[in-house]
Amino acid sequence: MFKETTYLQRRKLLKKQVPSGLLLFFGNEESPMNYQDNAYHFRQDSTFLYFFGLDSPGLAAIVDVDENVDLLFGDDIGLEDIIWMGELPKLKDRASQVGVRHCAPKKAFGEYVAKAVAAGRKVRFLPPYRSDTAVAISTLLGLPLGEVKAEACGDFIKAVVDQRLIKSKEEVREIESAIEVSAEMYRAAMKLARPGRFEREVVGAMEGIVNALGCKMAFPPIVTINGQTLHMHSHANELRKGRMLVMDAGAESWLHYASDITRTVPVGGKFNQRQKDIYEIVLEGQETAIRSIKPGVMYKEIHLKTARTMASGLKDLGLMKGSVDDAVAQGAHAMFFPHGLGHNMGLDVHDMEDLGENHVGYDKTVQRSSQFGLAYLRMARELRPGHVLTVEPGLYFIPALVTLWKKEKKHRDFIVYDKAETFLDFGGVRIEDNVLVTEKGRRVLGTPIPKTVAEIEKACR
Repeated sequence: MFKETTYLQRRKLLKKQVPSGLLLFFGNEESPMNYQDNAYHFRQDSTFLYFFGLDSPGLAAIVDVDENVDLLFGDDIGLEDIIWMGELPKLKDRASQVGVRHCAPKKAFGEYVAKAVAAGRKVRFLPPYRSDTAVAISTLLGLPLGEVKAEACGDFIKAVVDQRLIKSKEEVREIESAIEVSAEMYRAAMKLARPGRFEREVVGAMEGIVNALGCKMAFPPIVTINGQTLHMHSHANELRKGRMLVMDAGAESWLHYASDITRTVPVGGKFNQRQKDIYEIVLEGQETAIRSIKPGVMYKEIHLKTARTMASGLKDLGLMKGSVDDAVAQGAHAMFFPHGLGHNMGLDVHDMEDLGENHVGYDKTVQRSSQFGLAYLRMARELRPGHVLTVEPGLYFIPALVTLWKKEKKHRDFIVYDKAETFLDFGGVRIEDNVLVTEKGRRVLGTPIPKTVAEIEKACR
């Protein structure tokens, strides 16, 4: 964990941002895979980690704004727990590490909240993303289970988002440490992209490196020759020459800060001309986006600029036609680029999206579009120093989408369907890096991972 002063300062700032009442923090519990004692790998709630730093189940906390006090609730482990799981410091000793002076058994959490409710005090909570947390809130506050999420406190959400969006230097160091592990993972994976191997072999090698370096994966890896399926988690395919292998994965640091990197490599290590043409359009789009990042710029505008760059490249290849500006304005490019340019990153790989994607990536100055493709942009708001975000453009040839749009005669003024149909066996290309917004511009985080055509061909050898 970070120093005690880090957590004290975070909670102090939170108390300034939220006007009154009790702020409830629910730590995560163990989650059984198939019976109680066989649990998934434990992952603490990210907001709990941010403000209280303790990485174990069975905890809850309260920030009492009115009384200016922070409280931690949990039970010290007994002999049976020690036998099976080992020793754990006393709760009061762990609490002191994160600057909490008041702690009590877990049952006192409900008692403290009940007393506040009886006194007519405001009790605030964040929207739950786990059913057990939703049930706990429902029971604690007497809310119908189906209404719990809607009753989450908007002031509390905004305060947490505003604070967590801007990364401190120590947080950036954690993210970069995760990227260093990811770099090791990618250097090994590129060498395995050979005909005759299976996707699962590449995944196994990547996960093995991350585990060997003492980390965990930040999210289930996407490693597939079917890159046209954006979130393909099946790893059953044999690698074949002529296919592109999309690898979208990232390690999580010891303190649970995420990295999120994508590289696309040709199976066999050598781009053919068609692969090189599409790849270099995506690379130009990504480099254009990165160069455009600086404080005061709307990320939505960078997304659209990237879309125009790639649409221009597709027009040069004969896949699009007409006015590039008009094509992007009307969303024609989204047949090839159907997702957003990137998202915020931090303790979550899609940072704080459990609090509501619109709270994180949008604000009063920019509203979510309903246009296909642009609607999936997760981060649109004005960039500020301290934002860490992904930059991940891609081009894809999705047979079902091409077929449907052609049948509907959609965007015929901009899409050359006959040419697009010759790419239906292509798959897709995506390139992704993690970028910090600085005071005057931007910095791509971590050790550079092979990205140009020449670098990738060399790394695959």
